[in-house]
Amino acid sequence: MLADVLTGWTAETLGGLTLLAGATAWGWLRRRRTPAATGATPATEAVRQVRIYTLLGARAADGQPVHLPSSRPAGIRVTWTGPAGKTEQFELTDAVLPDGTYAAERVSAYPEPGAR
Repeated sequence: MLADVLTGWTAETLGGLTLLAGATAWGWLRRRRTPAATGATPATEAVRQVRIYTLLGARAADGQPVHLPSSRPAGIRVTWTGPAGKTEQFELTDAVLPDGTYAAERVSAYPEPGAR
């Protein structure tokens, strides 16, 4: 009787340990194949392309137009510090200019709604 109990217990224990080891190995392999970095973009979202924006009305120290690369969506405001140290805000738009860049309009040129 004791031999039957030990034989049954040993077989069940070894079977359970084998299943546990197999499940652990499967999970480890699956995790290695799938990149799970924190902050990773989910597969359902599209990756934003980097756009080159021309800051309308802004000039660099050499007199050339200012170009700003950004992957932010249209409608975002960015701050640019000019050569004289003056900061200005620009709003990114979806408008394409003839040179192929996107327009960034100066916000500080327009009064804020409700401001006097």
